[in-house]
Amino acid sequence: MVTNEERLRRIEAITDAALSGLDIAELLDELLERVRDLLTVDTATILLLEGHSGELVATAAKGLEEEVRRGFRVRVGRGFAGRVAATRAPVTIYDVTPDDVVNPILLTKGVRALLGVPMIYNGNLVGVLHVGSLTLRRFGPDDVRLLQLVADRASSAGQARAQVLDRQAALALQRSLLPAQLPDIPGLDLAARYAPGHDLGIGGDWYDVFVLPSGWLGAVIGDVSGHGLPSAVVMGRIRSALRAYALDADDPAEALTSLDRKIHHFEAGTLTTAVYALIAPDRTTVHLSCAGHLPPLLVAPGQPAQLVNVTVDRPLGVGRPMISRRTTVLDLPPGAALVFYTDGLIERRTELIDTGIERLAAAVRSEPAEALCDHIMTTTAPEHPDDDIALLVIRRASPTDEAPPAVDR
Repeated sequence: MVTNEERLRRIEAITDAALSGLDIAELLDELLERVRDLLTVDTATILLLEGHSGELVATAAKGLEEEVRRGFRVRVGRGFAGRVAATRAPVTIYDVTPDDVVNPILLTKGVRALLGVPMIYNGNLVGVLHVGSLTLRRFGPDDVRLLQLVADRASSAGQARAQVLDRQAALALQRSLLPAQLPDIPGLDLAARYAPGHDLGIGGDWYDVFVLPSGWLGAVIGDVSGHGLPSAVVMGRIRSALRAYALDADDPAEALTSLDRKIHHFEAGTLTTAVYALIAPDRTTVHLSCAGHLPPLLVAPGQPAQLVNVTVDRPLGVGRPMISRRTTVLDLPPGAALVFYTDGLIERRTELIDTGIERLAAAVRSEPAEALCDHIMTTTAPEHPDDDIALLVIRRASPTDEAPPAVDR
């Protein structure tokens, strides 16, 4: 029988304040080392849930390090760890057989008895913690309670580790998907901004500008439903697909029609809005197709900004694929600027969206693209946005624009 004093000593060993000074990997290793000693077991393993695959991945281990080195993973519901995850309850096995486990390393190691508990953080499954004995052993209620205590401590560390990995992946994805530098286009002045609305630093909002072999300039802004890394991954696939369709389509509506079919087939359940524009080689006209997105604003010198009167078709991935989307053609006078944006720039929870559009229109004026972007973000963007913000300004050069300073040669 475990005394209260012994139980208190065990709890203090697991919740030692000194553990808070360790990084996440060291903390998980130290917790496993301590629990292996306190429960007098031979193995201790943490498998964390990988959100996008729905699999448990061996992340830290003592006595079963080979699991981590081989990157062992198992689906929730399969094998011993999968059963713990599926039931979200402790599971014990007195005499392990090949029917009980799917990981051959456990059998090779000679594990005879297992105890596993779920790792839960804020009501969400984070992973599974299990311990094993190389001899037959019956784990009792005190063993279960102690292991659950360790799992509760490890859950916060596991969640923190997942957030760090997601943030690192999101930042890498952001660098690869959002243009690091907009192209230098004769006759046009371009600028853009991206502001995340959450901690990961990226989501489903994007913009892109590219020159086509025909000499036309393609420009797109879009918004994939959802937030964070999953939306960013889908956004990357959609962005790449649109570039491919743009090479074979002279009409923005045709490219969006192909993209709609692609989303329905390969990204089922994804809602995406977008505006795709083609600017003529002489920069005098713009061909636009809008898929459920907010219309851009157009501002010409000496005139107030106006919403472009573009036909708005339904978003991509909604209903059945549209057979025929529509294109609007508009003039782009010298000195005029097109302002593309996503809803995070104008939407507020306490007001109608028309109010946000009016606020943006009041801030838009005919000036160089960089200065206009700065002015828009300063005067209209919320200080702490709830949603991602993407902003793209394309301005046609004016004969009155200052020429760049001459360079001595």
